[in-house]
Amino acid sequence: DFNVLAVLQYAVDVLNVKHILIVGHYGCGGVKAALENVRHGIIDNWLAPIRSLRRLYKEELENLSPTDALDRLCEYNVLHQAKHVARTTILEDAWARGQEIAIHSWIYRLDSGRISVLADAIKGPLDPNV
Repeated sequence: DFNVLAVLQYAVDVLNVKHILIVGHYGCGGVKAALENVRHGIIDNWLAPIRSLRRLYKEELENLSPTDALDRLCEYNVLHQAKHVARTTILEDAWARGQEIAIHSWIYRLDSGRISVLADAIKGPLDPNV
């Protein structure tokens, strides 16, 4: 999405941010919609990447309760979005010029207000095979 990329570039190149937070939340309605085999209209374009994750982790998700599958897919979505941000030319160029930036993958539990760290921060270019 060009809006997100413009904001990301401004934050990295102009504001010189040192931390980027990718924060999802459990029980996400968008992720829930992606788990359904129903067409939702134009929003399906936005759900397509999450549906790809659903297919990628199909076997694991099928062995979980519906609530646990939803929560796990929320986590996978955050982790994959952090990798997508790390692979943008914005971050690749910033790291190439020595800028210190960490991308954090967090998830928020609405009922308790707790935030959990899903993975270690990404602090440099990713292996192209990741």
